[in-house]
Amino acid sequence: MSLPPLASGPQGPHALRPLLDTVLHALEQGTRARGGPLPAGGPRSVTARLQTALGDVLPHKGDPDAAATLIRTLAEGAADPAHPLCAAHLHCPPLAIATAADLAAAVLNPSLDSWDQAPSASTLETLVTQTLAQTVYNNTNTHTTPPADCLVTTGGTESNQLALLLARETHPGTRLICGQAAHHSLTRAAWLLGLPDPIVIPTPHGTLDPATLATTLTTQPGPHLVAATAGTTDAGLIDPLPQIADLCTTHRARLHIDAAYGGGLLFSQHHRTKLTGLDRAHTVTLDLHKLGWQPVAAGLLAIKNPHDLQALRHHADYLNADDDTQAGIPDLLGRSLRTTRRPDILKIAITLKTLGRTGLATLVDQVCTLAHQLADLIQAHPALELHAAPTISTVLFRPRRATDHTVAAIRRTLLHNGHAVLGRAHIDGRLWLKATLLNPHTQPGDLTTLLHLVEGTTPR
Repeated sequence: MSLPPLASGPQGPHALRPLLDTVLHALEQGTRARGGPLPAGGPRSVTARLQTALGDVLPHKGDPDAAATLIRTLAEGAADPAHPLCAAHLHCPPLAIATAADLAAAVLNPSLDSWDQAPSASTLETLVTQTLAQTVYNNTNTHTTPPADCLVTTGGTESNQLALLLARETHPGTRLICGQAAHHSLTRAAWLLGLPDPIVIPTPHGTLDPATLATTLTTQPGPHLVAATAGTTDAGLIDPLPQIADLCTTHRARLHIDAAYGGGLLFSQHHRTKLTGLDRAHTVTLDLHKLGWQPVAAGLLAIKNPHDLQALRHHADYLNADDDTQAGIPDLLGRSLRTTRRPDILKIAITLKTLGRTGLATLVDQVCTLAHQLADLIQAHPALELHAAPTISTVLFRPRRATDHTVAAIRRTLLHNGHAVLGRAHIDGRLWLKATLLNPHTQPGDLTTLLHLVEGTTPR
């Protein structure tokens, strides 16, 4: 029996070419069979099709058609973020150039836990993260201050966890203060890291109220870590960052800003002013697999003071022996809590270089414009109610005179029929349908279709 070919090495391209044709053909077949934003029939139907296609997971004799069969079935049963009616979550359709870059990363398979496993990838990560850190901090660091730094993560959850870890190690006993609309990963990280119980401030208007925060900082013992949000998951709202930063300065509190969603606004001249105050945070979470159109994962944590990274220093002789480090071989273990790390920076680097600021700004501006167009259509519709004008690209709405039970049923009916993917958000004591527009190729007609589907599913 001959050995299966490898993806890398001299024969790698020759082995991959026919497989790429197989993959692309299977994706096309599966997408055509699905025929919409997600499969019809709900979980049972998807499970039945997949079980039939999979059969024996580990057969005695292998199946040469397994790739075609499973990829086709997976595509048929996928929720397609590139479909204009798939608009529930912060789940973006990835750019073709970024996806192609991910293939190269998989083929080369560098692991960023030691330089000798990833010579060029580790250098690329250093250069690109320096640029991204400077983008967040507006090049405010002078020659007397170490330049800001940036770590690559798997997403907002890991970035937020690292931010709390750095705060804990810099100021032992740190207590988290955040708003009720903050991402759930923050309070979970506080529990995981053994921090004191977080102080969660009510946010009746969806954002952190400076007056309430000032009272909390004054009356509660510190040290404090205030976590503000630039782009809430439910409504895409941005906390008043300048006022919060002022309060943190006054009360000597550390500031973390979770900009996993809104951080992409930095690329847009039209929208970046919404992030005024971002550069005053000690740490900032970014996710380029949201408003950056990257395949998962493409998370980042920007750190204003690189001295904070001393907390991540770690030694394993086979990866960062002292004599190797002294000889000039880079030490990568202090760049993450993970050991094995894939080079997610490659797709980010290729996207930044290929599109540039103007290309990325065009994408950001387009989805923000689409959100306002959808909001205008809802306001003009006599049977629909708009929650509020969008801040980024999230729009909340519901049928007028509908109960929360009806709103939930509408969403599930659209899902079960495979017609549309909408999210849900509980705000102001009511349940809303949530459209998160991250597909820049969506057309105004698609937005009209979406509203017609909601109206047609609403009981009369």
